[in-house]
Amino acid sequence: MSSLPVPALISAIAVVLAVLAFIFGRRSGAAGEREQQVRSRTTAEETAARLLDDAKREAETLRKGAVVAGKEELIQVREEFEAEVRRRRGELEREERRLQDREDQLTRRADGLDGRDRELVRRAATLDSRDSLIGEREAEAERLVGEQQRRLEQLAGLTAADAKAEIIRRLEDQAHADAASRLREIRDSAKRNADREARKIVALAVQRVAAETTAETTVSAVALPNDEMKGRIIGREGRNIRAFELATGVDVIIDDTPDTVVVSCFDPVRRETARLALEKLVGDGRIHPGRIEEVVAKARLEVDAAIIETGEQAAYEVGVAGLHPELIRLIGRMRWRTSYGQNILAHSKEVAWLAGMMAAELGLDVAIAKRGALLHDVGKVLTHEHEGTHVQLGVEVATKYGESPIVVNCIAAHHDDVPHESEVSVLVQAADAISGSRPGARREAFETYVKRLEGLEKIASSYRGVDRVFAIQAGREVRVVVTPDQVDDVRATALSEEIARRIESELQYPGQIKVVVIRETRAVDFAR
Repeated sequence: MSSLPVPALISAIAVVLAVLAFIFGRRSGAAGEREQQVRSRTTAEETAARLLDDAKREAETLRKGAVVAGKEELIQVREEFEAEVRRRRGELEREERRLQDREDQLTRRADGLDGRDRELVRRAATLDSRDSLIGEREAEAERLVGEQQRRLEQLAGLTAADAKAEIIRRLEDQAHADAASRLREIRDSAKRNADREARKIVALAVQRVAAETTAETTVSAVALPNDEMKGRIIGREGRNIRAFELATGVDVIIDDTPDTVVVSCFDPVRRETARLALEKLVGDGRIHPGRIEEVVAKARLEVDAAIIETGEQAAYEVGVAGLHPELIRLIGRMRWRTSYGQNILAHSKEVAWLAGMMAAELGLDVAIAKRGALLHDVGKVLTHEHEGTHVQLGVEVATKYGESPIVVNCIAAHHDDVPHESEVSVLVQAADAISGSRPGARREAFETYVKRLEGLEKIASSYRGVDRVFAIQAGREVRVVVTPDQVDDVRATALSEEIARRIESELQYPGQIKVVVIRETRAVDFAR
């Protein structure tokens, strides 16, 4: 057997050593791991024991804190309960004292009522005794009156019924005479005082109102820079002027008046629109049919805006607030409407001022008086668009836009179409008459003036006993001369009232008409 080489031997030894080392290392690792596990378990048990002790100590601390907090809360609740008990006990004591005072008062009142009952019983007994005494005296008086009546009947030769009838007749005659005399004195005195106060109030109101008296016309003049502008307004073969008149509905009058063109139309709104449009065309210089239609449309918008602005300004000047926008528009349209030559807006503002001043003098509602006066003729701007009188239309539009019943009655009653329901409506009617009857305020046709005078004389002449009738002072006064033997003084007074009431119901007139009945008796003789 041959020996192994040295390197092979060394390798084998190394392998054997490696195997042995591996086996030994593995066993050593397992033993170390077991030892490590034992140490870890021991450490965990110690940690758990320590945590358990800490938890027990913390729980004991919390328990002691909770016990202390519960005791403190119990003490606080007990103190609050005792305070509430003391408060309730105080309230009960006060209530007991109040009830005791009330009981004492009732006791004193009962004592007073007992005293009154005793006094009433005593007075009743006294009255009973007086009643019996009065009854005896009345019986005695009746007996004496009967004896006296029998004696008077024997002396006068009349029965009691006849004497009573004669006395009643004489007393009635005397009462009628006294009543007529007293009635005349009262009426004269009331009339003097009423006339004096009314004149004073009206005079003060009129003196404080300064209104213009100029009348509106049916034409408006437009100034031109030169006479050459007239030819441009007419246009080639008159096409410009025809287009302008067709667009505006007015008549354009071009005559020899230097540097002036006249716009004529009975509708003031259309006339104002045409005037504004013509002024714009003249100022611009471009005048042709297309331009005319454009400028007229703009002028209409400006007039509409001016209507609203005018209505708001009128309401502000008069001092009337809270009007509906449509009423404001209607008030603005009054500026371009006239009645008997008087501008309706100026007239309405003047009536509002007069009614407000008179309402202030009489202690009435000034705001309502001004409101009713400003709107009393609002229906006149609708008469050409709707059917009905201006009073009916005014009542409808005022009711539609929420005006109060007093304002509506001011509109309805200012021509006596319906009865007056308030003092304010009477003031509005009076202010309307004052404004319309001022000198120069209105124009009146000659035929209407003559017809009114004839109507006055006809009404007064229709009564029995009237001799002659004279309408004087431009129809402001009617003098009626009566026959003395047919009309006495009492009838003369009644006749003046009857004529005045009939004039009010049958004629239309501004202001008021004075009716004077003249009764005169003359005795004539001759010495020969």
